Amino acid sequence: MSLHEQIQGEIKKAMLAKDALKLSVVRGMIAAFTNELVATGKKPQDVLTDEGALKVIKRLSNQRKDSIEQFIKGNRPELADKEKAELTILESYLPVQMSREEIKKVAMAKKTALGITDKSKAGQLTGAVIKELKGKADGPDVKAVVDELFV
Repeated sequence: MSLHEQIQGEIKKAMLAKDALKLSVVRGMIAAFTNELVATGKKPQDVLTDEGALKVIKRLSNQRKDSIEQFIKGNRPELADKEKAELTILESYLPVQMSREEIKKVAMAKKTALGITDKSKAGQLTGAVIKELKGKADGPDVKAVVDELFV
């Protein structure tokens, strides 16, 4: 069963549990999946691959993080709390993120493999590490770790 199909099944579970917040988040994910399918030229009733579904969920979680930041800046803690609750649900479908130490090991190995010695190629190294980790680490975390390597 693909991640897309699993999440579709979560709608019924959320309805039976009368969990309005989870129902709202899961329905939003399904709508985003449908939008992604249409945007890529597929039929709305098709099923996204797990990789495609994770990409969409990651995008939705990043939107929530941005919203939380904006609501905190705008002094709206009640809205930030709602977004945090939604983010928690979204993150439950994402793979566990790597720690900075794990990222550092991969970054150091990649730095050696690519023969990068100066900070001018830090962007190239960051891109290579992000590509290798395939969503197992946040982009800002990878960038921070790569910047630390050149200090």
